[in-house]
Amino acid sequence: MLRREHTEAKAIAGRPLPDTADEIALIRQVAGGDTTAFETLFRRYYPRLRRFLERMTRRPQLVDEIVNDTMLVVWRKADTFNLRSKLSTWIIGIALRRSLKALERVDDAIDFDPDAAASPAESGPEGNLLRQELHTRLSQALMSLSPEQRTVIELTYYEGCTYREIAAIVGCPIDTVKTRMFHARRRLKSLLADRGEEAA
Repeated sequence: MLRREHTEAKAIAGRPLPDTADEIALIRQVAGGDTTAFETLFRRYYPRLRRFLERMTRRPQLVDEIVNDTMLVVWRKADTFNLRSKLSTWIIGIALRRSLKALERVDDAIDFDPDAAASPAESGPEGNLLRQELHTRLSQALMSLSPEQRTVIELTYYEGCTYREIAAIVGCPIDTVKTRMFHARRRLKSLLADRGEEAA
């Protein structure tokens, strides 16, 4: 009873909860070669990985390939998961590394429509135009960041990861994550201000 109240208090405080026993059992079954458990894990993580990779890569044509590569690594390396981090942190870390490798191989122009990825609420033509301009400016600004800075922004604001979780995902000290966030915010502020002046 006390443990349940503690868990509920953590949830209310807005902190991420640790992996459920169900997920731990799933990854152990996957490590044992259970394909049904793997399918369950794949279905559970597919939407979250897809959203993360769409924002991270800004190349929708690569997303499914990277998700599949990520989950193939999960299948092959499930026995190496050691409970030192959350399962989601481990899987997103794999997805991040696979996406960075995929982006190194790709040199084409970005063809991404932020309005197609997120359906904004209708508020008239002016509201739609302003939203479209903001999405375009923000997408361009994010793409001008280094991959390291963009990763920190994506994991913080879109995935809700803490600095400690991000440090585990990218494999660097927490202070490095904080430094990257500082520089990313400063660069975004500058880029968005510059582009706003150009539009005016």
